[in-house]
Amino acid sequence: FTLSNKQGMEVCITNYGARVVSILVPDRNGKREDVVCGFSTITEYMEQRQNFGSTVGRYIGRILNARFTLDGVEYKLVPNNGKSGHISHGGNPGFADRIWKVEQADTHRVRLSYLSPDGENGFPGNLKVTLVYSLGEDDNALDLTYEATTDAPTVLNLSHHSFFNISGNFTKSVEDQQLWVDADRFTPYDDKKCVTGEYLPVAGTPLDFRMPHTIGECIDADHPQLKVVNGYDHTWELNTKGDDTRPAAWVYDPASGRKMEIFTTEPGMQIYTGNGLKGKMTGKGGIAYPFRSAVCFETMHFQDSPNQPGFPSTVLRPGEVFRSHTVYKFE
Repeated sequence: FTLSNKQGMEVCITNYGARVVSILVPDRNGKREDVVCGFSTITEYMEQRQNFGSTVGRYIGRILNARFTLDGVEYKLVPNNGKSGHISHGGNPGFADRIWKVEQADTHRVRLSYLSPDGENGFPGNLKVTLVYSLGEDDNALDLTYEATTDAPTVLNLSHHSFFNISGNFTKSVEDQQLWVDADRFTPYDDKKCVTGEYLPVAGTPLDFRMPHTIGECIDADHPQLKVVNGYDHTWELNTKGDDTRPAAWVYDPASGRKMEIFTTEPGMQIYTGNGLKGKMTGKGGIAYPFRSAVCFETMHFQDSPNQPGFPSTVLRPGEVFRSHTVYKFE
C-alpha cells in the first residue's frame, strides 16, 4: 500500500507485520531517497528475523523471566530470549510475524487491525489492535495512531520499529548524524541487559543528548551502560510527558540536510543504534547493512513494567481503550 503527498514524500506499507517497507523523502536539493532499512521481497521479511519497519507487540522489550502477576494471578509467558528465560518483543511469533487485516486503504491512509487471541504466547485476553498510518498532505509527517481493546485484564506495550538512516545512504554509519533528546533520565540495565527498575540521570553520562551532538561522539565511551549493548539501546524517559505537540527528539543529517522530528504520547523512547547490524544481512538494493548503519526511535512504555512498580502501568482492562500516537516528521 502506497501513501503519497504533494510534498514529494512516499511511504510503502505491507500488512505483513503492519510494516513500513520504505519511506522516500527529498533531501535539501529535492532528491528523493529511501530512509528506512528493509528487504525487497516478503519472503526475505519472513525468512530473516528482523523487525525492520514492523509493529512490535504485545509487549516491546523484555518481560523478565517471562512472567508477571496481575490481579493476583501469575501469567507464565513463552520465553524466546535464548537461554535467559525472558520474553522479548511479545514472543515468537509476535505481531511483526502476523498478517494484519486491511480495513481501509487510500493514498493518504491505511487502517490495519489484528486480533490477538487469548493466550497468545501466554498473554491473557482477546486483544483487538488497530493501527492507522496516515501521511500529511501539507507536511512530510508520517502519523501512527494505535488503539486497542481487550475482553480480560492484560498488559500491552506497542511500538513501531523502523530502522532509519535519513542520509539515504545505507552504506554509511549514522554516527555523524546529530541527535537531540528531551530527556533528563533513562532506565539502566544490569550487566545482562535486564532493566533494574531504576531511573538514572543522563547528566554526566554519554546518554545526555539534551544539547545536540553527533551520535558517534560518545558512543564508544568507557561506560558500563554502553558496554552492555555495544552502543546505544536504552529507553529515555521523555520530558514531554505525553504532549505530542512538542518534539521529543530529533535527528539531523548534515550531508543530506534531512531532519526528522519525533512526537509522541508515550512516556519513553528506546533509541537503538543498529549495533547488531554487522554487514551480514543484505537488504534493499543489495546493500549488506553495515555496523550502526541505522537508528531506531521506538516510542513506548518501559521494559518489564508489569514487574516494576516504579514504572508507569501498562495494564489494559475491559471497557478501556488503549491509545497511542506517534509522528515522524521530516524537514
